[in-house]
This record gives sequence, structure tokens and C-alpha cells, in this order.
Amino acid sequence: MTLPLPEYDNLPLGSLMTRIRSLDSDRLAELIAYEQAHAHRTAVLELLRHRSEELERGAEPTGGDPAAFKPETASTPSPGSKVGPTDGPALNPPAHGDPTNPSQPRD
Repeated sequence: MTLPLPEYDNLPLGSLMTRIRSLDSDRLAELIAYEQAHAHRTAVLELLRHRSEELERGAEPTGGDPAAFKPETASTPSPGSKVGPTDGPALNPPAHGDPTNPSQPRD
């Protein structure tokens, strides 16, 4: 069986959501039947049925080719942190206070 979306079984939900917008109701019905017969993923079925209802209420398929290449993941972030090491005080003040600071108590 040739599905309306290439690599349908491997598409993440977010990508599927945008790709099904270009399908008409007949092609969407094919996906619903396939999903029910195979993986039966609840979230995917809800998405497909919701789009089918939109089409029944008069929504139009969007332009574009559902088979066109689209990256499915965001680019990987560059390694390493942009935050550098912070400089702390050269010495920690003694537990009884800093003798050079008159607002701190001294023993």
C-alpha cells in the first residue's frame, strides 16, 4: 500500500500535523484506515480525525507537496557552554567577619 505521506510511520506528531494539512479528505481517510489497522496510536488518530472534521466543515487543503523534503528535527546545538567560569573572591572572609568592613561584627 502506498501511503499519501512518505515515511508516514516514522514521522513525529509535530511533522505529521503540518503535512496532513495538504491532504484532501480521501487521502486523509486512507491514513486513518492505515493507522487503525496498524499502529493505532491514539494521539495520531485524534489528529487525523480532527483534520478530517475540519475538511468536512469546509476547510481547504493547503498548497504544497506532502512528499517534499522537510527536516524533521531541529539542528543540533553547538557543544559547550556559552557561560565561562566565574571569578570568585581571592580569599573567603573569616567566619567572624571581614576586619576591613566596619559593618560586619568583629570578635
